[in-house]
Amino acid sequence: MLFRRIFLVICLLQLSKNVIAQGDFYNIDSISEIRLYFFDANWDHLLDSMYVVGEKDRVVANIIINGDSYDSVGVRYKGFSSVSINTIKNPFNISLDYLINDQDHKGINKIKLSNVIQDPSFVREVLSYDIARKYMPASKANFSNLFINDTLWGLYVNVEAVNEKFLVDHFGSKNNSFFKCNPENLNIQIGGENSNLSNSHGNDSTDYYNYYDLESDYGWTQLYNLIDTLNNYSDSVYKLLNIDRALWMHAFNYTLINYDSYIGYGQNYYLYKQPSLEFSPILWDMNMSFGGFRLTDASQLYFNGFNISQAQTMDPFVHYYTPFISPRPLIEKLFQSTRNQKMFMAHIRTIVEENFLNQDYYSTAQYLQNMIDASVQNDTNKFYSYNDFTNNLNNQVSLTASICPGISELVDARANYLSNYSGFNGAPIVSNVNPQSLVFGNDFYINADVLGSTDVVLYFRFGENMRFKEVNMFDDGNHNDGLPNDGTFGALITNTANSVDYYIYAENDSSGIFSPERAAHEFYSISTNIPQSKLVINEVMSNNKSTVTDNSGKYDDWIELFNNSSTPISTNKLFFSDNLQNISKWKFPNIIIKPQEYFIIWADEDGHQGDNHANFKLSNLGEQLIISNHDSSIIDAEYIYTQQDDISYGRSPNGVGSFTMLTPTFNENNTPTNVAESYLLDDFFIFPNPFDDYLHINGESDFKVYNVLGEMIYLGKSSQNHIKTSKWIPGIYFLNSWDNKLSLKLIKIK
Repeated sequence: MLFRRIFLVICLLQLSKNVIAQGDFYNIDSISEIRLYFFDANWDHLLDSMYVVGEKDRVVANIIINGDSYDSVGVRYKGFSSVSINTIKNPFNISLDYLINDQDHKGINKIKLSNVIQDPSFVREVLSYDIARKYMPASKANFSNLFINDTLWGLYVNVEAVNEKFLVDHFGSKNNSFFKCNPENLNIQIGGENSNLSNSHGNDSTDYYNYYDLESDYGWTQLYNLIDTLNNYSDSVYKLLNIDRALWMHAFNYTLINYDSYIGYGQNYYLYKQPSLEFSPILWDMNMSFGGFRLTDASQLYFNGFNISQAQTMDPFVHYYTPFISPRPLIEKLFQSTRNQKMFMAHIRTIVEENFLNQDYYSTAQYLQNMIDASVQNDTNKFYSYNDFTNNLNNQVSLTASICPGISELVDARANYLSNYSGFNGAPIVSNVNPQSLVFGNDFYINADVLGSTDVVLYFRFGENMRFKEVNMFDDGNHNDGLPNDGTFGALITNTANSVDYYIYAENDSSGIFSPERAAHEFYSISTNIPQSKLVINEVMSNNKSTVTDNSGKYDDWIELFNNSSTPISTNKLFFSDNLQNISKWKFPNIIIKPQEYFIIWADEDGHQGDNHANFKLSNLGEQLIISNHDSSIIDAEYIYTQQDDISYGRSPNGVGSFTMLTPTFNENNTPTNVAESYLLDDFFIFPNPFDDYLHINGESDFKVYNVLGEMIYLGKSSQNHIKTSKWIPGIYFLNSWDNKLSLKLIKIK
């Protein structure tokens, strides 16, 4: 890492001091150029006025991003404390699709530019996100030179928005409950009650409307259930909360002294209900990390703030031992578990060893400062001097009302303090993690050598829509672990899917450790092939006009898969295609399909909608569909014929039968249940429906069949009727009982 960045710095200095991003808009090794052109000469007054009255409206402008032009974008200020109508360099929130639907820049429709206030070093936010992304989903961030009406406005930090695109990229979905955890009016008088997940605001979800911003179509009930469970039934909160992700967030905030967060004012994070149905916290707004924010920690000990020396030696459990002024249940409740405490310290150890003790943070910060040096000098609207910029990497700098610590001044002392903290050292040693051969549907053992541990736990899942489950590992000679007490531990997983993600956690009386150490953000994985006929193409609709919409409200083509086995099936490393010459055309997301359940693929070339949206569309002229393993062996393949509007083509009986035209049964059994009974109640038994050349009707009374023009085309008697229909025109027909009290729809497919 160090050598790579030194080499890049040399190249940058030789070639240019202002790098324009050519690929990834958030590439940390680049500086973007953004040019805004406002239509209104008084644009700054308009933005100031909107901010003062709290309006979320926008001022219209055109924009050029690294040479690419876009019309009619919407601009407003971003943030709370970083905005001031008395300063020139305010932060911006730019919506590219404000007036033009679906307008984006390389898939990005929201640009968020931070004005680097409270950070003389200019690198705190970019450096913090760079570290955070190693351990949890977190935004990308780099730098941008912003011009307004061709005047250089300054160097900004360009931070990836936590929006629908972010959710799809990191969670594979965007339609679950999603909240920004920032209050409408920040309350700093009681230590920041705010968005702290306490139940202090009331006993109904409506009591929380002013403290959390709903970013999805629904979710208030689910958020209140999380709050209620966390505060009153914390032993069960694992069902609703990704506890490991919360522990990583706490470890990050305490290690980097990022107190403008959940710790300080109970804000600056998001919550998203991931496909495994756990709420996952997401970090946000880190311009004051590395001790930039020290106004309060909301506790009885440092309620009025803390100095740099106290920041360097801040106890990572300070708030477990010293109560907050207002509740922080996401800390207080989770730390009631000694295992969670040890896991928290294991995560701190990983951050310290991978970033601080090896000085990786310093080489990265140096690299970033060298890259932006010329841009900082050219920024006449910056809040600090150029000398402050060069000094603050190592030395403290005086601000208007406080002192900003030097980054290395804080980090090196903090690394020394934490590396000698109880629980940092003395962890077990985990090695030789060894899974046995995986066979679909069989029992499956995983072994590991563990030295110095009293408890060893295996965490596993079959797909990303499944929580990691835990099973104990044993050194008793009965779990495929060799001899008793030989240091080799084993654990059994029964009825195993074709793919398993897993990691190991081991602890003793004082300390814990993960393997791999970045778990559960990183994990081990093993997979095997799925036998033929276990996962089948079950139903297809290539002419969906009005049957069912996807989550964006579009009537797109869809494919229904069915798990035709008694074992969970993972789609990890599987491929789907409509082209025999390219059977790995679309890679499945890593999810599980439970036994006898369904999975829908939307064939709409619309991957930004979610991971279950394929990169191809269906042809209604007929085509081949193929499911394959990663080694190109075929799991299932079917040729799909032309379908009329809102008629599907699927297996009947469900999962095992031959394909035929069907009345659609989206995400349901293709075989009608209790067919005979249902039709007897209506005095008729009809088969098949939809029909082709023949139609069998057994009537309890005489009946008539009409076409859509209201013309009677068949008169049936109260007996078995075997009707030749080859000359009937394809379309919809109606069977009416003789007294016209009953009408049933019939469908002729060809």
